[in-house]
Amino acid sequence: MPFQEAVQPPQGQRSSFREVGSRVMAGTTSSTMPDLLSEGGTLLRDGLIWAIFCRPGQEPLELDREVVSHRLATGVFPPEIAAMEGWAWFHFDIVHTLSRAQIESIPSLPEEVRQVLTNLERSIRLDNEDETVFGALPAFDDTTTDDDRNVSTWRFALQPDLLITTRRHPIPALGVVFHELQRGLVPRSPANLVDRALLEFADTLRRDFARLDDQLDRAEDVLLMLDRDTDLGRMSGLLGLVRRRSTELRRVLAPVDRIFRDEELELPEWAEDDLRDRSQRQVHAALDDLLALQDRARSLQDELTSNQAEETNRRLYIVSVGTTLMLPATFVTGFFGMNTGGMFLTDGSWGTVEAGGLCFIIMLGTWFVLKLTKLL
Repeated sequence: MPFQEAVQPPQGQRSSFREVGSRVMAGTTSSTMPDLLSEGGTLLRDGLIWAIFCRPGQEPLELDREVVSHRLATGVFPPEIAAMEGWAWFHFDIVHTLSRAQIESIPSLPEEVRQVLTNLERSIRLDNEDETVFGALPAFDDTTTDDDRNVSTWRFALQPDLLITTRRHPIPALGVVFHELQRGLVPRSPANLVDRALLEFADTLRRDFARLDDQLDRAEDVLLMLDRDTDLGRMSGLLGLVRRRSTELRRVLAPVDRIFRDEELELPEWAEDDLRDRSQRQVHAALDDLLALQDRARSLQDELTSNQAEETNRRLYIVSVGTTLMLPATFVTGFFGMNTGGMFLTDGSWGTVEAGGLCFIIMLGTWFVLKLTKLL
């Protein structure tokens, strides 16, 4: 099921949402925002995924597109909506150039905020301007397997009564938050929603950490029960995958932790507790878990390197012993291979047997010498 379809509310709710939006906007016009309206009065028809109005303890209402147009054009909701004492969430898909151009023309947002909302780069950011908190935060994209899960970026602009989010790829974390709103779990502030999306990201990270930790457990068991049949090369590949994945996650998580710990970052009072304090603890705890995982991977890599060196030395030792034991035989065969006159054991039919016995006696003597000198 596509992501857009998975997050749509039930049919009965959609009907009631439209009825409410139509009643609220009765008598309003769309001329207040000509740049954002396409032909026929449809707002961002290529980019708007959902527009809902959330009230704590109640199910969200789907807003009419004219309400969305009015809010983005004027910076305030119509009186009928404002009297409900809630906040709205507008979610956009910026994969289309038209959608990005329309968002860039929203007059109620500062220019820097509009640029961040339509930026396609994956850089992490959190900033504040004129009581508007905006930025870009990481999230996992909508892939099917844990191993193939990539990190994407979603962008947001946050005001006391409005949350605008944009994304280029489906973000499952936002879908999870949307479904929670449908079940009536509406927070008192849109800043809590951003915090909830970060919490979902941190939970997914911890599930990834648990999977990687299980792989390290298997590697550690193999290293502790090391025998001659152990494939150390395969173990090295397993540890390499864990270290590569943990490094990728750290490159994403470390900038988030850094921006939340930035002392120069000043957030509005209404967003400070919900967005900065809780999110900072969540991200910092996930980063601590990741650092612990990397330390364990490095320790196991050192142990594996030590075992590989020990195995290499053991094999070189066997080769050296074999070479030493064969040295007398090499000397004897070389001696009897000389084409000189008067070579003994050349007369009689037992010369070869006698020469072979001499080789064996010298090899046995060499073995005893190595034993007495504790080289074996």
